[in-house]
Amino acid sequence: MKRHLLAFLLLVVTAMSAMAVGASGMYQWSVSLTGFISDETGKAPTAYLWVPDGCKKVKAVVLAQQNMTEETIFKMETFKQRMKEMDIALLWVAPAFSRDWSPTTGCQGTFEEMMTAIAYQSAHEEIAHCPIIPLGHSAQATFPWNFAAWNPDRTLCIISFHGDAPRTNLCGYGTANVEWGRTRNIDGIPGLMVEGEYEWWEARVNPALAFRMMYPESCISFLADTGHGHFDCCERTAEYLAKFIQKAMALRLGADGKLKKVDVKQGWLAERWHPNQMTRPAAAPYAQYKGDPHDAFWYPDQEMAQLTEDRYTETRGKKMQYMGIEYGGKLVKYDEKLQGGMAMKYIPSKKDPLTFTIKAVYTDSTHTALTDKHSKAKPTMEVISGPVKKINDTTFRLYPYEAGLDNPRRSFVIWLVAMGEYDDQYKGAVQPIRIDLPKDIFDKCK
Repeated sequence: MKRHLLAFLLLVVTAMSAMAVGASGMYQWSVSLTGFISDETGKAPTAYLWVPDGCKKVKAVVLAQQNMTEETIFKMETFKQRMKEMDIALLWVAPAFSRDWSPTTGCQGTFEEMMTAIAYQSAHEEIAHCPIIPLGHSAQATFPWNFAAWNPDRTLCIISFHGDAPRTNLCGYGTANVEWGRTRNIDGIPGLMVEGEYEWWEARVNPALAFRMMYPESCISFLADTGHGHFDCCERTAEYLAKFIQKAMALRLGADGKLKKVDVKQGWLAERWHPNQMTRPAAAPYAQYKGDPHDAFWYPDQEMAQLTEDRYTETRGKKMQYMGIEYGGKLVKYDEKLQGGMAMKYIPSKKDPLTFTIKAVYTDSTHTALTDKHSKAKPTMEVISGPVKKINDTTFRLYPYEAGLDNPRRSFVIWLVAMGEYDDQYKGAVQPIRIDLPKDIFDKCK
């Protein structure tokens, strides 16, 4: 009798917990982290969990910490659909609790307690021990590699988005990397580094190639995100990430839920991307590759290698185009000294302080005049991060999202990006913008 009552109460708690937490309505459960106080808020971060509808058993969890584009990826409907197809959950922590995954900070213990707590909260007990896919962007792009180095038997695959090479000397957060020691490695764990075309820096990609030579059993993939920069993620790139996860799951996850080491020699090799490169050796199975293996990256199979080559074809030999942003009927000023190039202060309307209109347009290279020299694709505005939702291509609405209103650094900053896709003549183009909100913006609407 007691056992049946306990089961009934657990079902009630689970049903109550499954109601949306946070104003975005995306996540179903949340827990506060223990043993860590954020220097951004002075309190414990919160972990938010999304489990696909109808998922009976979670097979893996994508773990991301608040920075920027992690939000973009997690909220893309196509990406969520791909995760649903694989029974993969999404876990977003805000603010972040570790950017380097140094064992001296206690992050490992915080992580393990978090996973136990969210497993109990969601009644998906398998989450406490299921495989993890660490994903991070920019300042959070080093942690995925280091997480895997300390959790090789629990890491399904690794995604460093617009980020870093493993053991890089150029960490996105700007200080020294964590030393792994002589015996620690990520051999047999598929890892993907993505670098945007318009943030290209040879010094970032070279350590990834050096890592492959230093650790010949490592499975390091690379995507040059052609037509894109540091702050954005388009649907095609999110689909590429999902495909990489799918391939890693097929190679690494056994029927018993345990992870197998991937044999690098069973994959394919393809040459790294070079700006303005017109010819390149053909991608091929590992042992049959005719190019220089020291200048190539590993891919799970032919399909993944070809997807990569197809992306590079999009850019090759095509013309540049440029994006501008109109706000209040005027072009926003471009300033190359600003992070992202554009910034503005939000001016609430008296009629509806939380809703605003903003428009992506094609401009000349100076961003000061409209132009008709551009691709056939309709320009769009997309959300990168912050308390804002897209209503349509020109209309956006603010909301007090999961990260709360007590983070001086993040609570009142939103990032959007203007996008123009490629066609047969032009490369893709992007232009991000930072918009600073008044600190009392949500008080006006009570």
